Amino acid sequence: MDTKELLKKVRKIEIKTRRLSDHVFGGEYHSTFKGRGMTFSEVRQYQFGDDVRNIDWNVTARYNEPYIKVFEEERELTMMLMVDVSGSENFGTYGQFKSEYITEIAATLAFSATQNNDKIGLILFSGEVELYIPPKKGRSHVLRIIRELLEFKPQNKQTHIAEALKFLSNVMKKKAIVFVLSDFIDKEYQHNLKIASGKHDITGIRIYDKNEVELPNLGVVQMVDQETGLSSLINTSSKKIRDHYATNYRAQVNYFKDSCKKAGAGYIDCRLDESYVKKLLGYFKQRA
Repeated sequence: MDTKELLKKVRKIEIKTRRLSDHVFGGEYHSTFKGRGMTFSEVRQYQFGDDVRNIDWNVTARYNEPYIKVFEEERELTMMLMVDVSGSENFGTYGQFKSEYITEIAATLAFSATQNNDKIGLILFSGEVELYIPPKKGRSHVLRIIRELLEFKPQNKQTHIAEALKFLSNVMKKKAIVFVLSDFIDKEYQHNLKIASGKHDITGIRIYDKNEVELPNLGVVQMVDQETGLSSLINTSSKKIRDHYATNYRAQVNYFKDSCKKAGAGYIDCRLDESYVKKLLGYFKQRA
């Protein structure tokens, strides 16, 4: 992709996703994800209805009338976007690949965070951590993240979510809002998700294609594994093979949801032919 084409794509995504973040997600994001805590702001005279637990007894004694401590929310947050760039993301039967769908969701979340003056960081992972961009503020930083999501060419095609979560725990010492965007075609990440969720507010966003759920009956078909590169002939006419595929797929989905529940993490399912806007808004409102 040449520079001119890349900039055109970045601009197109910015226009679409920034409009969503400005008019739809900004307020929902703010009300859903709170600051790190309450910090002392000032002392003022007690007014009827104030919480007596906030009375500052030292100042009250000094002026011989009640004064209370005023606290305000410490709003600045850090959002980390963890994006799966493995081979299986280059699949889609509804006009766009999973990777393109993920880019739009990530951009929308990033602009929502920017609207609240929060920092945004990025971790691209496959079978290993491919790229880490430390959290920073501002539009130009978000545009850099979008450029990487559009242009980055991973060295590894496999998926290792546990390794990415381990990396997150090592580089992010303070609590962050973390979105893991992946198709979650992986296993054995539950333990690392639980550890990371003990420190961070994590949401897994599973992106999938409707035609991944079940194997269609198309006769004998040559199939290629996007992550291993292995090719094999599959007799999709066989009900036994189709049932086996469906069972394995359901097991992966159940493992994803069960892992999130046990770790205390949130999760969202987004299908390529469905609006991620409705899914995100519903999730934000549910959590607010």
